[in-house]
Amino acid sequence: MADCIFCKIIDGGLPSYKVYEDGKVIAFLDIFPIHSGHVLVVPKKHFVDIFDTPAEELQNIIAAAKKLAPAVMKATKADGINIGMNNRPASGQVVMHTHLHVIPRFKDDGLKTWPQRPYNNDAEKQHVLERIKAAL
Repeated sequence: MADCIFCKIIDGGLPSYKVYEDGKVIAFLDIFPIHSGHVLVVPKKHFVDIFDTPAEELQNIIAAAKKLAPAVMKATKADGINIGMNNRPASGQVVMHTHLHVIPRFKDDGLKTWPQRPYNNDAEKQHVLERIKAAL
């Protein structure tokens, strides 16, 4: 896609701080990192999100993230790693090209996980369970 910033990086039209590349994916430093060492893993072919990306391409992305995670952790002396993927704008996806975030995390970094809440009751759980199963 001519207007996709990640496609421009892949094609060499925009600079990046590339940390990894193979025949299927490229990984580079996020320009707006959560922490130093935050890496984006991107398929070389353009796909919009998880809904658009073939399973084989997703396997390539996660395999690269698995390879990168220990390197990021070691290089940044992180205490943990978050692997995340935002899909569609409501989830926080900004660049409409499939990508995984590999984010170094630290014990006292002040970041929290998503807010959680219990289900209101068993009926609510059953209702959503049935709807998900029906959608499969």
